[in-house]
Parts: sequence; structure tokens; C-alpha cells
Amino acid sequence: MTGMKWVAWAGIAVSLCSPGIVFARAGWTDYAVVAELTPTVQGRFVLDAKVSENPSGCRDKDSFYRDYGLPGADSMFRALLEALTTGKKVRLSVTGNCDINGYSEIDAVTVVP
Repeated sequence: MTGMKWVAWAGIAVSLCSPGIVFARAGWTDYAVVAELTPTVQGRFVLDAKVSENPSGCRDKDSFYRDYGLPGADSMFRALLEALTTGKKVRLSVTGNCDINGYSEIDAVTVVP
């Protein structure tokens, strides 16, 4: 193996074995009450929901976000706002993407009574 290829493979191996590495996955959280919903000027809304299951593996398992410009963001925000004001539980579909704060990106919301 040439020197550069060996260095690249060694770097990958070290990265995979490091204890701080988190492998993010897509999937659904369990149902939880929305604790806080924050519209921001950073082009996204942020929400907190105390879930016991979050398959994303992001650092902060209870914080989520969605960028306003992405499809469905308006509908999701309205559904989350209704859930917040009525106390209904939500289940969130996480994409497996984590932002710099460790929040999970969402791409769907389910609301139940």
C-alpha cells in the first residue's frame, strides 16, 4: 500500500474506534409532550421534547430542529404549535443529521391525543 493510502486507512480506523464517534440513524422517536417550541431568526425552528427513544444518536436526544426552507416545515411547525398548546403528544421522524449543537433534524411529525 502506498504511503498516502495507508495514512488514509489509518485515519479512518482511528475515527471508527474513537469513543466520541456517534453513528446517526434515521427513524422515529417515541411519543412525548413538546416542552418548548422556538422560532428563530437563524432560518429554523427548534423544539424540545423529553423522549426516551431517539434513534438519531445525536448528542442532545431531547432537542430537534427543522430549517424553514425545507418542504413541510410550515405544516410541521403548525402541528407542533398545536401540540404544545393542547398538551398532545408527538412522535418525531429524525433524519440522522445532527447540527453543531447536537440537535436532531426532523422530517415528519405525528400528533396524537
